[in-house]
Amino acid sequence: MLTLILIVCAGLLGLWICWPKIGLLARWTQARLLAARSQQEDVLKHVLKCEANNQPPSIHSVAGVLGISSNRAADLLSSMEARGLISHQDGCLHLRPSGRELAVHVVRAHRLWESYLAEQTGVAEAEWHPQAERQEHLLSPQQAEALAAQLGHPLRDPHGDTIPAAGEELKSDVGQPVNAASLNVPLLIAHIEDEPETIFAQLSALGLRPGMKACVTEKSPREVQLWADGREYKLSPILANNIAVLPLPEVRTEDLFGEEFLDHLKPGEQAKVVALSPACRGPERRRLLDLGFVPGTLVEVEMNSPMRDPVAYRVRGSIIALRSEQARLIQIAREATASAPA
Repeated sequence: MLTLILIVCAGLLGLWICWPKIGLLARWTQARLLAARSQQEDVLKHVLKCEANNQPPSIHSVAGVLGISSNRAADLLSSMEARGLISHQDGCLHLRPSGRELAVHVVRAHRLWESYLAEQTGVAEAEWHPQAERQEHLLSPQQAEALAAQLGHPLRDPHGDTIPAAGEELKSDVGQPVNAASLNVPLLIAHIEDEPETIFAQLSALGLRPGMKACVTEKSPREVQLWADGREYKLSPILANNIAVLPLPEVRTEDLFGEEFLDHLKPGEQAKVVALSPACRGPERRRLLDLGFVPGTLVEVEMNSPMRDPVAYRVRGSIIALRSEQARLIQIAREATASAPA
């Protein structure tokens, strides 16, 4: 009896290991193939971005991006060259037509997936990039196109990067780093670099987003002071270097400093909603709009909690409690101040 049990167990173990498609060996083989394909696609993505920004890609830059040795990078590039994905001329890497098509698809899939996570899920912002890094290798061109249609064919991802259409050339990054911007000049945050992830996580935690109006108020070798959406941010130069800005010639500096947000409002004061900050995205943005915080709506402070967080606001006859970080996302224009209660 014991022998029979052992034979049955051995047979089941063999099936678990060797069963086609779903067995342990099959899944291990699939994982290795996916890892190898993902690595090659990461190389193509790197070369494409370098070309778009007039930066020469090389064996050493590929090794740095993938975190591998130069020898391993050279072997990988040789394999990709044999497959007709890239060519190596004059000391630089170049994409062949098939490699360029695949590279554009990977970048498109990544940016569409980040847009999906930002606009239609409650996934934390720090998870958008790592999740998209995995999903970009799994989406087929047909799935990417269906996702684009679901999202309304967005032109930019949550970081301000252009989402290329299928078969389209990748456009260069826009703007200049905050470090290089002049003092007290109105700017638009056009892009926030999502790599390295540790830097992006710090910028996300601060609440800085593409689309915000800003200006640099002070600069030193150790710190950059940035005014954005009614608040002052103190950034290290390495953080500021990951924020790209464009000039806003139609905006006056004094108007920029005069912008106010709902968390500035005191009891007895009224204001009209001007807009929701670009920092407000996805489900949170839809919730605030559903609650009535739409442009032109009159809002007043109904009551403060003992710690002034949350605060109760009267909106369209309803009382809505918001935390300070939520109220900070709603830009306002003050109405005439009512008499404060005695």
